[in-house]
Amino acid sequence: MKAFTKSKYGGPEILQLEEVEKPTLKDNHILVKVVANSANPADWHILRGKPFLARFSFGLFKPKYKILGADFAGIVEETENNVSHFKVGDRVFGENLKGGAFAEYTCVPANVCAIMPEGIDFPKMASVPLAGVTALQALITHGQLKEGESVFINGSSGGVGHFAVQIAKAYGTAVTAVCSSKNVDFVKTLGADQVIAYDKESIHQHDGKYNLVIDTHGNLSHKDYKRMGQRGVMVGFTTMGHMISVLIKSAFSKFPLIQFTAEANTKDFETLATLIQNGKIKVHIDRTYPYNKIPEAINYIESMHTKGKVAMVWENIDGAEDVNEKEKGINR
Repeated sequence: MKAFTKSKYGGPEILQLEEVEKPTLKDNHILVKVVANSANPADWHILRGKPFLARFSFGLFKPKYKILGADFAGIVEETENNVSHFKVGDRVFGENLKGGAFAEYTCVPANVCAIMPEGIDFPKMASVPLAGVTALQALITHGQLKEGESVFINGSSGGVGHFAVQIAKAYGTAVTAVCSSKNVDFVKTLGADQVIAYDKESIHQHDGKYNLVIDTHGNLSHKDYKRMGQRGVMVGFTTMGHMISVLIKSAFSKFPLIQFTAEANTKDFETLATLIQNGKIKVHIDRTYPYNKIPEAINYIESMHTKGKVAMVWENIDGAEDVNEKEKGINR
């Protein structure tokens, strides 16, 4: 099978499209024929081995996992005997931070996958897993957001942010969102009640008061969280130094601030699928690339100017929707 492989740390240019052995089925796993992927900031962090602390999980001197890629959507090719909730031919989506998704086939634990909702195409569902579950867990699992509360979402136009705005509205909350002035109209279409353009108004001087402050961009200070929120959740970070500074100050403060790494699980993916099926979440794809330009997709993600998500599509197979290239916005 074809797969993008890496043998050292570096930028997207080190990825090689190679013929590799098709993965063999493991206990409690399913084998998926990949139809589409999406790119995430996590992909280029893992690819570059940055921040350095990540190498303790992904390989200290060279990558532990040869094939990159977390997010995927595709068709179940084979299931292990102990797996009962998926069958061959099912349309599924999921993610695995250990990688393996940027390939024609991926073998993944069954508990990090879910059935795709009817009528939603593969590129859209491939764009949901990591960003969607991060937004859901930031707001609900860790942020404990309740109906009738207010939430401030910094970084509302990107992958995680555009899901966070919609999820927060689906749970009946008032949303104040932050983005650049060029993305204000886009964020309004997501349902935000108020949108602040950070290049027009300094969020570090903003005096609004909210039940929950979510930072997906990673540039809020500890003082910002305390000034604006009753509690906070830090999702992204601009630099390792900034994140450590915020966490150190948090350790000596009574202000409830949580920093977390999202955990993929079937239950949360099913929640997201239901929200998408019911029209509460619409997946916005900024660009779609053919599979052989996956390095370009990662390079675009690394520029950090994405509006919504970036998807990558493998060659058409039976059961995959044939979406018009103009509608998909494929970059060749």
